[in-house]
Amino acid sequence: MKKLFIFGVPLIAFVILVVFLFSGLFSDPRELDSQVKGKAVPDFSLPDLMAPEITYTPEVFSGKVTLLNVWGVWCVTCAVELPYLTELTQQEGINIVGLYFDQDLDPEFGTKTLNRVQQEVRDITGRFGNPYAFHIFDVYRDTALDLGVTGAPEHFLIDHHGVIRMHHVGDINERVWNNKVGPLYRQLKQELAQQSGAE
Repeated sequence: MKKLFIFGVPLIAFVILVVFLFSGLFSDPRELDSQVKGKAVPDFSLPDLMAPEITYTPEVFSGKVTLLNVWGVWCVTCAVELPYLTELTQQEGINIVGLYFDQDLDPEFGTKTLNRVQQEVRDITGRFGNPYAFHIFDVYRDTALDLGVTGAPEHFLIDHHGVIRMHHVGDINERVWNNKVGPLYRQLKQELAQQSGAE
């Protein structure tokens, strides 16, 4: 019985570990359940990147469907998706708001002035397209952390009540929009239209 225990416990632990690793091998990290999905946007009070005298709070998402795009000029994939996001705003009138943070404003990475950040944003959106209604400047990355952001780009689809209905990790391209994000966006727009019509 003692031998069975000595050899059995490590064997069971090994089998559990193999099953866990095997399931992770075939999972898509972009499909991880977000802890904020189904919850209201976390509280924040942040400036507009281009007009710092303007302050935004979660109220900015009330009454409209919004795609919140977490991005930065240092993110190559963010630049790659800008033309398609711009196309979406032009063709489908998608409301896209940027949640911008800059690594170089962090003391760990060095220093950069606000004017330089603004110019870099103008340069990249001038070259690749500007889909943004405005940019919320997440100065210390607190809001990104509250949202569970692990990198960029990441996207949060927010309904007209300010509730996060989808979290997508990675870029949005035609395939992702048509198969995942777009259908829910249109559904949320329809819900908004029905509620507005009933009032």
